[in-house]
Amino acid sequence: MKLTQKTIFNIPVLSSFLHGISLFILSIFRWKIRGTAPAIPKYVMIAAPHTSNWDFVMTLLMALALKMDVYIMGKKELTEWSLGFTFKWMGVIPVDRSQASDTVASAVQCFRERSELILLVPPSGTRKKVTRWKTGFYHIANEVRVPIALGFLDYGTKTSGVGPLFHPTGNIDADMPKIMAFYAPLKGKNES
Repeated sequence: MKLTQKTIFNIPVLSSFLHGISLFILSIFRWKIRGTAPAIPKYVMIAAPHTSNWDFVMTLLMALALKMDVYIMGKKELTEWSLGFTFKWMGVIPVDRSQASDTVASAVQCFRERSELILLVPPSGTRKKVTRWKTGFYHIANEVRVPIALGFLDYGTKTSGVGPLFHPTGNIDADMPKIMAFYAPLKGKNES
């Protein structure tokens, strides 16, 4: 897993400009930001619910509004076509969804090699309705002993932001219901 060094989130003048633009756009659409970016150098952040292509745009706006320097896991197809460079510049890390175990190991290695890293993961792994989330985000956080920030989009209330930090215990069967409980009342753009 290779991380682009310079992204829209960490180029000083550009990120400051985009911070202002993101706040302006969010206000036009009457979206509110809740919470703050955790003041810690490393964590995994969930991006949920994920039901629409608009979620990517809204997540970018939220991250810029909160002045977060994030890397976003996304399907490799986003970075393979002519605008691939643009997506990488937006912090997208291409993920081959057919190689799940390699993805977790690569992400763990990235955390070990860097002093600061915010890795944003859409746990559903797709925009389709799923009954179970993929658990790679949990395994990454547990392996490198970093918390999971509960990032969210709620189209029902037009709020986006970061909820509490969750510290994985290593008991995924006990931890996942607690994480899912936070997201239960939230409404995605295309809920069925």
